[in-house]
Amino acid sequence: MKILVYGSLNIDVIFSVDHIAAPGETISSSSLTRSSGGKGANQAAALAKAGMPVYMAGKIGEDGKFLLELLRSYGVNTDNVVCYEGATGQALIQVDKSGQNAIVLYGGGNSAVELGEIAIVAAQFSAGDILVVQNEIAHTKEIMKSAKQRGMKVYLNPSPYNDTIEKLPLELVDVFFVNELEARALASLPPQTSPGMSLDALVKRIPAAEIILTAGTDGAYYGAPAIRARATIVEVPVVDTTAAGDTFTGYYIASRVRNFPVQEALNLACKAASITVSRPGAMQSIPFKDEVF
Repeated sequence: MKILVYGSLNIDVIFSVDHIAAPGETISSSSLTRSSGGKGANQAAALAKAGMPVYMAGKIGEDGKFLLELLRSYGVNTDNVVCYEGATGQALIQVDKSGQNAIVLYGGGNSAVELGEIAIVAAQFSAGDILVVQNEIAHTKEIMKSAKQRGMKVYLNPSPYNDTIEKLPLELVDVFFVNELEARALASLPPQTSPGMSLDALVKRIPAAEIILTAGTDGAYYGAPAIRARATIVEVPVVDTTAAGDTFTGYYIASRVRNFPVQEALNLACKAASITVSRPGAMQSIPFKDEVF
């Protein structure tokens, strides 16, 4: 069994600020860090750090080659990351003194993925393998269809959530990873809806899939027809919430592949995410398997 993460690779430019800048406001940053990121790369790193056989596919520019070196150092196979003449995806991140963040994305190579590249990647995988995909690269629909045609299981993290999500073949998804906002949007629910109610609505809308809903300090929820589970977070001093959700996704998948029951997989994924938020940065903040299992 192999895990393919077909997703974004970004260069993160991180500003440490007192508070997130408001519209029209100019503020000062106490520090500036250039780091590795992208939801795809973060999730691949989390899976590799959790001990899984991970294959990364995506697209970068010459400026992003250090991302490949870092991913390889964690054990990620990067043979299917294409290098082109344009720029690597960029993320401009503000992190405030409470650890909350605000992010502006530039697609770069993530927006330049081509259909021919997808076909070459898909041919290397087969039934029983897993595709993990997000919403930060071009042709996500075609990636999902190609994977399903080969008998792969499709795990979707519909983030960032926008109008393109409803255009995806959601009926092909085996497992959804959503946060509270994404869950409410998918279920067409109002802002005040509780995580539990959002989970119930999503299970009703997509009964063939498993739903994993992360709810920040409220922990994480699991839903499938007639099955519910919940895990609480491990309370730690919060330094930076970047990559917490990606860490959760990677460790949940790794736990289930290791045949841990759903409840234990939720607990372990929450533990891993809690370790991540106690450290600065994105990919580098993700814990290794010996810290979690």
